[in-house]
Amino acid sequence: MLITQKFRVPNRFFPAALSVAALACSVVLAGCGVVAKGLEQASEATQHVGSIGRYGKLTPKETLWAKVAWRYFQNNTNTGIGLVNGSDKQPIFTIWQAGDYLAAVVSARELGLIEEQEFDTRVSYLLGFLATMDLADDKLPNKAYSAATGKMVNFSSQPDNIGWSAVDIGRLLMWMKITGQRHPKFQEYLDKVALRWNYCDVINNCGQLSGRYRNKGETSKYQEGRLGYEQLAGAGFAVWGFNSSLSGNVPATETTTILGLPVQYDARDARTTGVQTPVLTMPHVFMGMELGWRNPAADRFGQRADTPSLEQLADQVYRVQEARYLKERVFTARSDYQVPAEPYQVFNSVFAAGYPWNTIDSDGKEYPRLSLVSTRAAFGMWVLWPTPYTNQLIEVVESMYDKDRGWFEGRIEATGAPQQNITLATNAAVLEALLFKVKGRLYSPEPAPGYFQVQLADVFLRLNRCYPSERPVCEAKPAEGRPGIAPLLIK
Repeated sequence: MLITQKFRVPNRFFPAALSVAALACSVVLAGCGVVAKGLEQASEATQHVGSIGRYGKLTPKETLWAKVAWRYFQNNTNTGIGLVNGSDKQPIFTIWQAGDYLAAVVSARELGLIEEQEFDTRVSYLLGFLATMDLADDKLPNKAYSAATGKMVNFSSQPDNIGWSAVDIGRLLMWMKITGQRHPKFQEYLDKVALRWNYCDVINNCGQLSGRYRNKGETSKYQEGRLGYEQLAGAGFAVWGFNSSLSGNVPATETTTILGLPVQYDARDARTTGVQTPVLTMPHVFMGMELGWRNPAADRFGQRADTPSLEQLADQVYRVQEARYLKERVFTARSDYQVPAEPYQVFNSVFAAGYPWNTIDSDGKEYPRLSLVSTRAAFGMWVLWPTPYTNQLIEVVESMYDKDRGWFEGRIEATGAPQQNITLATNAAVLEALLFKVKGRLYSPEPAPGYFQVQLADVFLRLNRCYPSERPVCEAKPAEGRPGIAPLLIK
């Protein structure tokens, strides 16, 4: 049974509540402070979009958490170019991290950490980069760039065209759309960035995402994404009008039972595809904070009636981690994260490669010593599920930071020691979680039309870039590309 924590404030009763409270206070002064506090909380609830999770203005402690996260961006912004390092003092960033940076700077402005001028300057620098950056094969953003020069690089920071990640592009598209909605003065310029790209090879007419891998002149196209991140990326394309139904909707799943609870996972077999299918927390957290677990691909193009909803999948992932603590007294908040040495990135999973609580790399090798209480997963669970468990969970990670550098990746599950790697992704996620607490769902499902929509409505505009308006109706056919050619990258 789905028992996700929600709140409901009946708006039609709110003015009456104010009148009754005012009358009561005029007669009896005692207790009016309590009444005023209750009315303040009710007002905050009505302003929290989506009625999911924790709500209300930040406490002094939570404001400190936000300031610590923002410190990362102050320290890691490259002067003159305005781009931010993907890891502390490491001048390389991915297109996924460009989306995270938009999330962070929007959060910082709306939480009052920075003034409008700094917000405008930071977004403007990023817009200038996105509008002029070199593109992989002159089509789409490269997987990685130098934050110091803005040039395409590989993951060893050497100049290179290494292809694109459809999942990373979907993340950036989502936050380009959210930023334009929440701050309309930037919408035209973000729309122009989206119009610059060629979408023919990244998403097909039936809505399946494909990445491209380039290495020493060899190029391979591959179907990209697995349950969780694939749907998050599909949503990023759907909010711009693309039919992303094959990737945006929930695929076939299998069910395992952990601690007596069902957990669904991607049915595609890693032994035949070469791609791992871990169950992770963060994609479900992002879909909750940004979309309220609404599925824009399913909203527009439909989905099978027997398919679980995004909210049901998210609740399964939360409940089994809560159950592990209640039954085994092991604090659990699991998701993918980066480490500073080999294997550099791990899937710190709820379920992977046939086992619960398995921590693996992209090849399936196990790393139990790297199992982590993830800072960003803990913040996401805390803000979306206001339960006694998450009240305790946030205490486990609330000191996992360097006040002068930002938040650590988390606390090692086996020893309690901090995992002291500091990344853009984790600090951005902390800021986004705190913004969600104040504002609620971050994407509006009814966006105002902008420059992008006006251009697509022009019947004479046919640039052969496979915009939504240039595509034929989907013809059901086998998915294009070969799955599993490149490893699933950590976000």
